[in-house]
Amino acid sequence: MTRLWTLLICGIGLLAGCTKESPSRTVTEFVDDPILLEATMLRCAQDRAGMRYESECISARAAVSRIQAKEEADDQADQDASFERKRRALRRRQAVIAETRRRAVEAERLRNEAQYQAQFGELPLVAETSDADRDPDANGAVGNVPLAIMSNTETDTVLPINYGGVQPASDGGNAPMAITKPAEGDGD
Repeated sequence: MTRLWTLLICGIGLLAGCTKESPSRTVTEFVDDPILLEATMLRCAQDRAGMRYESECISARAAVSRIQAKEEADDQADQDASFERKRRALRRRQAVIAETRRRAVEAERLRNEAQYQAQFGELPLVAETSDADRDPDANGAVGNVPLAIMSNTETDTVLPINYGGVQPASDGGNAPMAITKPAEGDGD
């Protein structure tokens, strides 16, 4: 009988040794199933020293690292996209400001040129005027451009008209001169 018991115990031992262990889960399984990952991490955290080298705990920690790396990469991609959008908006804003400044400088230059040319009776060429900007007055001036009319002494004729004792200048200028009568007794 002892032999029988010995054989029975050996048989049970062999059967127990030959049973298949449940296969440990892989990193991919843990990444795909967050509930299973969380349960395994809780089980591994309860006995850290004893479960430190168990294959499921190692796979679960690797899955957590992989998930964290993916989330960090996604966050970095979002930050990069946000940065790029802000940079494009800033460049557009700077371009608008530069164009506005350029137009203001050009308008100031044109205004100064118009004032300078108006001194000589010349109207500047207006390149960028629309019909709404045009408001010609009786002399054909556009907008508030100063208008000066200078006489050309070579083509204009001077009429010898006495305007209340004032006659045109004899030196060729356009300033009037007063006519004075010689005092009595000063003559020849």
